[in-house]
Amino acid sequence: MRSHYCGIVDESLLDQEVTLCGWVNRRRDHGGVIFVDLRDREGLVQVVFDPDRADVFATAERIRSEYVLKVTGRVRRRPEGTVNTDLRTGAIEVLGTGLTVLNTSETPPFQLDEDDVGEETRLRYRYVDLRRPTMQRRLQMRAQITGVLRRFLEGHDFLDIETPMLTKATPEGARDYLVPSRTHPGSFFALPQSPQLFKQLLMMSGLDRYYQIVRCFRDEDLRADRQPEFTQLDIETSFMDEEGIMTLMEEMMRELFAQVLEVPLHTPFQRMTYAEAMRRFGSDKPDLRIPLELTELTDVMAPVEFKVFSGPAKDPHGRVAALRLPKGGDLTRKEIDDYTQFVGRYGAKGLAYIKVNDVNAGREGLQSPILKFLPDEVVVEILNRTEAEDGDLIFFGADKARVVNEALGALRVKLGHDRHLVARGWRPLWVVDFPMFEMDDKDNRWVALHHPFTAPRVDNPDELAGDPGHLVSRAYDLVLNGTEVGGGSVRIHNMAMQQKVFELLGIGETEAREKFGFLLDALKYGCPPHGGIAFGLDRLVMLMTGAQSIRDVMAFPKTQTAACPLTQAPAEVSEAQLRELNIRLRQTAADKKEG
Repeated sequence: MRSHYCGIVDESLLDQEVTLCGWVNRRRDHGGVIFVDLRDREGLVQVVFDPDRADVFATAERIRSEYVLKVTGRVRRRPEGTVNTDLRTGAIEVLGTGLTVLNTSETPPFQLDEDDVGEETRLRYRYVDLRRPTMQRRLQMRAQITGVLRRFLEGHDFLDIETPMLTKATPEGARDYLVPSRTHPGSFFALPQSPQLFKQLLMMSGLDRYYQIVRCFRDEDLRADRQPEFTQLDIETSFMDEEGIMTLMEEMMRELFAQVLEVPLHTPFQRMTYAEAMRRFGSDKPDLRIPLELTELTDVMAPVEFKVFSGPAKDPHGRVAALRLPKGGDLTRKEIDDYTQFVGRYGAKGLAYIKVNDVNAGREGLQSPILKFLPDEVVVEILNRTEAEDGDLIFFGADKARVVNEALGALRVKLGHDRHLVARGWRPLWVVDFPMFEMDDKDNRWVALHHPFTAPRVDNPDELAGDPGHLVSRAYDLVLNGTEVGGGSVRIHNMAMQQKVFELLGIGETEAREKFGFLLDALKYGCPPHGGIAFGLDRLVMLMTGAQSIRDVMAFPKTQTAACPLTQAPAEVSEAQLRELNIRLRQTAADKKEG
């Protein structure tokens, strides 16, 4: 129906006839001449209708915003002084000689150039929201990103292989989305949280290099960077250790940023151990663009009489740390109170501080309600370790190490943004040497920090005996500007090692056989050394497009309550469908009362 997209018509087409299709972005009547900005996915072009063609002009008078048009016309230069240098089409216009209204439109629920439309409305009318140029550009970039990734991996001999969407529930990770089976009454499939076990089985099958851009499902509480269904770039390879995998993935990311954003990423990516990241930044995904760091004070505070500090300092699971804010002495008491309330969300009971007015004056040059509890030598050591200068503010965290890390780590990021300390550019980082296990205080048992198929950094199962909390895994995460965009590991390829890890996780032989019998059996038949990684494609696109939420780079996302305003899903189903699935709904108290 058309010869060109609207947004690519430029001076190269001068005096040529074009046929365009698109939506009316704006219509303007200027004293007998009608101007229409016609829009499609590639952009806008200005179309002019004049009264010399009475039938075409009469039709143009009736069109309104979001009408769908087919326009035929001649490309000409815009009159002098009317050129729009912000548009590719800004130097030309199309003199309309033919006009067909392909469809009319009611007044849309919001204007496409409005910036303050509520998200519920945007998702309810997503087909209108997606017409906005910003959303079009984001989804176009998403397609470009996936294309570059596919070409890179296929150029390195990776095979695109699909894995099942209907699979088996597993006892680890987030809650599964369950799908009842009609043909096996009382039994359920689970939608995959990841293709983890299937891609490992593909390595055992000798396929050597696998990738898949795959949909995954997790029934968990949502945040800006989480959705109940999301997309991963999933990768697995045989006969390659973590060094080889990370090196190859760096090459892929550099090519991606060079092709899509025309931005070079430094070589090689910085690497940091998990322990160092937690010590310096309180986070295993630090934003290296922010220059603030935590200072360890646990040993300094252990002998003081002030129990707010000495208690956590003497606790083997506690920590005392400081965060120096350069020139932070200008913060008001209200601002400090607001930051105190902020860290409270992470479990911190308070936020002690010292204002450094004159570092050379010692105690007399400091201002703080906690100074009276600290001996002179401790104050001197604090100033020395934090490298405090005049006008600085030092915040303190003292609690369980987890609370201190989460609270000061989050405060570091917030201060970085509030005080405009975030450097421009991209700072990729590999975080390595993660703990193999972490303690679940609620159930008082060890859980896998990544997943139970991650290989420990030991040579044989006997070395797993002792303290599981000190075991290091062969895992690695790729962090980009404070966001984890990918995570992976070398996998366990020995059945005895896998059984021992299950044992440490409290997964008994019967449960292991029930849940993972097929994996344990496969490990007996010549499993090669293998490893892989999965990238959160939605997060990566969010970062590269500058969007604030992954919902802004997904065509049809869910809300914070895992609902779809567009289709009104989830929805009730008929009694007949439930009977087919051998399911009966429990009657709620409200239903009983109504009954």
